[in-house]
Amino acid sequence: MGGNKDGTVRAWVDGWVVSRGASPPLVEPWGYTIDVGTAEHVTRHVLDAVNDDVDERTVRKVADAVTGSGVWLKVFDDPARVGGWLGEGWWVDPEPGYLMSVPLTPTEAPPAPDGYRVRVWTRAGVTRVLLAAPDGSWAARGQLAPTGSTAVVDQVETSPAHRRRGLGSFVMRTLAQEAVAQGAERGVLAGTPDGRALYEALGWRVEAFLTSAKYMGAKADQAGVSALPAPLSTSRCRPTGRPGPGA
Repeated sequence: MGGNKDGTVRAWVDGWVVSRGASPPLVEPWGYTIDVGTAEHVTRHVLDAVNDDVDERTVRKVADAVTGSGVWLKVFDDPARVGGWLGEGWWVDPEPGYLMSVPLTPTEAPPAPDGYRVRVWTRAGVTRVLLAAPDGSWAARGQLAPTGSTAVVDQVETSPAHRRRGLGSFVMRTLAQEAVAQGAERGVLAGTPDGRALYEALGWRVEAFLTSAKYMGAKADQAGVSALPAPLSTSRCRPTGRPGPGA
């Protein structure tokens, strides 16, 4: 199976491991293996193919080799298609994710939302944006991991009490400005349906669907894969405040 031709998958992987403090990716014939190191997210396998290049035989081979619970599989195709390729023990998120990208250009700093306190800081290569409400409570956040000419946006969230006030847009614009200042020319993220409309309004383009699957072993067999709720590991950019599946 050929790899992702424009390097978007590798760019996302490289930025994601910096953002999450995960292990450097181990290059596989089919993509990448990343050790994350938590009970619910031990390791993830990311296939380096998108859309028509995704090969059923390769997906089945990688999935069938997984024997331990807490291992995630990321495939850049529709879960309605990929889910049928996975065997027993796999939980498949029925909600599709989206691999998205955007060219980054210099822009003016967005005005801070009235009444909110803004804090931006960088540590260990990760830039974070925090918005605190007038009473000091958390309102919105997001983070960015530049890796050369590409920067990965990650963990964008907005508190349910502060939605529809432009906070997600402010966070995204601020992160984009920070990325350009650090030399990035292209942004990449993995988003949810909730976040897609926001990102597209800001110029981001969908490159591919994203399927997230987690190996649950006997737990999935006992509970029934379709009945399982979304695992509570933080994930993709989702400005709704809901935790998502380890993207």
